[in-house]
Amino acid sequence: MTVPVYLEVGARRVFAGALEWPGWIRSAKTEDQALDALAAAARRYAPVAALAGLALPRAGLAGLEVVERISGDATTDFGAPSAIPEADRRPLTGKQAMRVADLVAACWTYLDRVVAAAPAELRKDPRGGGRDRDKVVAHVIGAEAAYAGKLGIRPRNLPPDEAGPGSAVRAALLGVLGAASTGEPLTEKGWPPRYAARRIAWHVLDHAWEIEDRMP
Repeated sequence: MTVPVYLEVGARRVFAGALEWPGWIRSAKTEDQALDALAAAARRYAPVAALAGLALPRAGLAGLEVVERISGDATTDFGAPSAIPEADRRPLTGKQAMRVADLVAACWTYLDRVVAAAPAELRKDPRGGGRDRDKVVAHVIGAEAAYAGKLGIRPRNLPPDEAGPGSAVRAALLGVLGAASTGEPLTEKGWPPRYAARRIAWHVLDHAWEIEDRMP
């Protein structure tokens, strides 16, 4: 079984992402290295898929099939996936949308479990930098409001509540992502739902894995 993959190629960084598995994205300096990193990350992504009730294909590096290449930009080189694959503009049936939403929800569940098990103070990077647990979590939660705007959701119109697990913002995001769509952005200068799910899931898992890697 092959896994369709897209490559986002910047001047200094390349992202490789599995098109049907939001959050399974890795980057490196070259295309080959990015694909190697994506294949290696399968062991970390498999538990996320399991939380959504899905089994990740055991494809290995040989099973990753590059079906689309897109040009990256300054954000790509900075370290975040930015360009939208054409595959992410495809329509979503109700069943497909629910699968996407389930995977995004699984990413949040995974993050919440990692945070619950992590100490407040994380190991610093080789240069002595790096945010501690609560600041990483605050960064992820802060990004959720911005992502909501890309799907036409205005957080100020949602009921006030605690951020993070069970928040109104997350519920609203899942409500939009879990609905059938034409594949077009839902608001001016917004994101197609498939891409929004991919970007949200990547951000959540990238920081969940960061916390895991920096535990004492």
